[in-house]
Amino acid sequence: MKKLTIEDVAQKAGVSKSTVSQFLNKRYKYMSEATRNRIAAVIEELNYKPNGLARSLKQNRTHMVGIIVANIDYSLSIQCIRAIENELQRHGIQVIICNADENAEKENTYVETLVARQVDGLIIFPTGNNPSVYCRLIEAQYPLVFMDRLVEGVTTQSLLLDNEMAVKIGIGELVRHGHERIALVTLPLGEHGITPRKERISGYKKAMEEAGLTLHEGYVCSVPKEELAAELERLLELPQPPTALLAANDIALAEILKYANRRSISIPNQLSVIGIDDAEFAHIYNPVITTIRQPAYEMGMQAAKIMLSCIEDNGSYVPITYRFPPALQQGQSVKSPQ
Repeated sequence: MKKLTIEDVAQKAGVSKSTVSQFLNKRYKYMSEATRNRIAAVIEELNYKPNGLARSLKQNRTHMVGIIVANIDYSLSIQCIRAIENELQRHGIQVIICNADENAEKENTYVETLVARQVDGLIIFPTGNNPSVYCRLIEAQYPLVFMDRLVEGVTTQSLLLDNEMAVKIGIGELVRHGHERIALVTLPLGEHGITPRKERISGYKKAMEEAGLTLHEGYVCSVPKEELAAELERLLELPQPPTALLAANDIALAEILKYANRRSISIPNQLSVIGIDDAEFAHIYNPVITTIRQPAYEMGMQAAKIMLSCIEDNGSYVPITYRFPPALQQGQSVKSPQ
């Protein structure tokens, strides 16, 4: 039995081979709906299966995109990856997911490996601050999208939360309930200053000043996860301990809740708590924790669409930084101080 070719499909649909090729690659920009429907009907009738490998070689494309995530433990990472994968798969592109585990060397190795495997583009939650690695990709017009973090000296398509606004909303909610002694609990800034952590600390200081509150340097806790319990102990044993805590991400929030349980600290009766990142566990904790949501799934969808556009334009694009608005999700973890 003769093997079906793209020419057979084109002939039966009454269109050119290039039109069928555009259809198979989901390039519908200049194609009428009637033409799309006709080609789809012929493909189904003939049960035509395109040769993916041959198509990739001809186009010099693998129909694969690499995602390098700084830390796959974050709820933001998981939600973004799911959205990216869903959207890219709808366009016939598979993803390879790599976890750099906050290790810049590991990330560099993944970049080299994925580029060697000729993936069509990279979506990176950057861990390091080595601009030369990224700049080489940009100079080669390699499709590159940053998520959640920026790298100084690198201008590419970037998507992240309006971090300072997120902190401002959290401080505003606590001030509305009468809190004045508010502490920020976060993970370390890292050697080069991880963007969300840096911006949230900066946003905390600005928001406290704007609210006319005293800024105590001892109220900014920035330590590794393993040291957060000891840092919370220090914080709550101060002569004037905070009456409210703002957790800068889901990992910090989890450590605060575990500490409160161990110490039998009643939330919100003894301590008010707000978390940034809107982690799923915040909604099943008793009481439900008030959070500042970042639209992670929407961010992932947008990243995938930008990547598709970059691939289509062969890496030629105007670099834009997209900032997404945070939103307050009311819980029962905030009340006026005693």
